[in-house]
Amino acid sequence: MADRNWDQELAKIDKQLESVSDAALFPAPKQATAAERAVVGEQRATTRTWGAFLRLALSSAVGIGILFWPYDARCGLGLALYLAAVAGVITGGVWSAVWTWKHRTPKAHGLSLLLVAWGLVLGATEVLPRVGYAIPTAAHPAQWTCP
Repeated sequence: MADRNWDQELAKIDKQLESVSDAALFPAPKQATAAERAVVGEQRATTRTWGAFLRLALSSAVGIGILFWPYDARCGLGLALYLAAVAGVITGGVWSAVWTWKHRTPKAHGLSLLLVAWGLVLGATEVLPRVGYAIPTAAHPAQWTCP
């Protein structure tokens, strides 16, 4: 590789690119036929986004409901169950994000991604003090198991 003269190699490539027309480099986009446009229009008309919004509503309810977690989540089994519920929030956010992406609902997709971020924040507040990255507090101690 060191014995190649890259300036000469690049000069050859430049000459080849100059000899090719712009139309050959960047072909015009194919125009859709009337039949193809009709098929796309029919798919849009039959696609309903209520399923995507229903998934988003369910996932949002789980994301909000976790704020009212009734059990002690400082250590042991309570912590494991809480982290499993946080994983459910993240999974619900991803689940709704996939559906909102497929159904082309950008605002709902943004909310789904915020739900995923919310789950990651909830998980990080519990996990990071226990792995030594964040400062432990009384609410978030450094141990995983109960003393």
